[in-house]
Amino acid sequence: MNQSNTPLFTALKKHAQSNPVQFHIPGHKKGVGADREFREFMGDNAFSIDMINIAPLDDLHQPSGVIEEAQKLAAEAFGADYTYYSVQGTSGAIITMIMSICVPGDKIIVPRNIHKSIMSAIIFAGAKPVFISPVSDENLGIHHGVTTKSVRRALERHPDAKGVLVINPTYYGVCADLKEIVDLAHSYNVPVLVDEAHGVLIHFHADLPMSAMEAGADMSATSVHKLGGSLTQSSILNVNTKNGFVNPQRVQTIFSMLTTTSTSYILLASLDTSRRNLALNGHEIAQRALELAEYCRAEVNKIEGLYCFGSEILGTEATYDYDPTKVTVHIRHLGLTGYDVENWLRDHYNIEVELSDMYNILCLVTPGDTKEEIDILLKALRELASLYYSTGQQHELVVKIPDIPQLSLIPRDAFYGDTEIVPFKESAGRIIAEFIYVYPPGIPILLPGEVISQDNIDYIVDHVEVGLPVKGPEDRTVHQVKVIVETDAIS
Repeated sequence: MNQSNTPLFTALKKHAQSNPVQFHIPGHKKGVGADREFREFMGDNAFSIDMINIAPLDDLHQPSGVIEEAQKLAAEAFGADYTYYSVQGTSGAIITMIMSICVPGDKIIVPRNIHKSIMSAIIFAGAKPVFISPVSDENLGIHHGVTTKSVRRALERHPDAKGVLVINPTYYGVCADLKEIVDLAHSYNVPVLVDEAHGVLIHFHADLPMSAMEAGADMSATSVHKLGGSLTQSSILNVNTKNGFVNPQRVQTIFSMLTTTSTSYILLASLDTSRRNLALNGHEIAQRALELAEYCRAEVNKIEGLYCFGSEILGTEATYDYDPTKVTVHIRHLGLTGYDVENWLRDHYNIEVELSDMYNILCLVTPGDTKEEIDILLKALRELASLYYSTGQQHELVVKIPDIPQLSLIPRDAFYGDTEIVPFKESAGRIIAEFIYVYPPGIPILLPGEVISQDNIDYIVDHVEVGLPVKGPEDRTVHQVKVIVETDAIS
């Protein structure tokens, strides 16, 4: 196939140039009916291709024309048998993956440091999660991936599992040995699904970790918008049918059930053109991002009080490989939280980072960055360290990550069960009926169906008190929590 082609984007431009008389949605009619200030800001070109699924432009729900051709080009570019465009973000692709293989009551093996969309999918499917503990890095205060050893133990105990889900790479860019895990799961006749939200560039450069499709995984959800240049909310789902575990027709059906019928052609066109750019120039642009990231990492490690991990962390099952474009700056020795640093950078240098946690900030270096921007970040970090780093006694925050809670109910049963509201600080021993997670990165601390422990309560309260963004419960202050009603025994 000719990767220079952009069948969908080309069709959209041709249709806009024909200047049709439109008696269909969207109601702004090429921008004429839109707010004037917004139209002037966005430009007429954007409004001219904000279309719906009329015949010349194909239909994402049942593609047979330019969208089908665009998706075939993407499949070739990403090494998949089938690729599906998502205008529901990678969350929509992840939910599709899980609902394509799980029915109510099915088990699925998942790491605990999953994105909330994975738990949403488990609730929708009525599946039962079998959790694997990711390896905790006490020095950095973050989680890495799961090990082959832990996946093997899970498969030995639950050979009836319908799938294994792996995060590759993690939000911080670290990978386990994905190929080994895929081969292991397949030896048990269990398919492997990959949350590849932060791995679009790994398809296009040999110095980056192995992609899910290259490792032989059965499905992977990949955020093109995060690192690959497409617009926010545009992602893809790659499918490998060679192992016989995935029915592409069922994937299309599930995807259609979860996708709006008013699909955004602007988002779809951004996927089409980003695929072209990655297919033709992916190695070059990934190389540029790698060089900038390594420059940034080396300079950060010259700043007293700061540390940015690199290849020195490799060599364990959980740290088999890593993506250097994820620049994690460890700030514990400044006596600040990552949240403090995120706010300081915003207030003093107008810098926005990807995320902050107790001990780190994460900066993503992408093909859209320049050395000038990296130098602004480095200047800011040097000033920050000069203000807060001291060689004397330091106050360092210590937060012990609690053990995985006991799962007492299938998440869907808890989510839809009879509930009541109780004070969160008095909820130890109760079964939670909602999510509590830190976002970003969206990793759950408590999930529907789990028993709340005092360690969970202390951990969440610590996060709330230092200002980290704890989300999920209906009570945004996390003073109250929804739990399953306890019924008294009849005497």
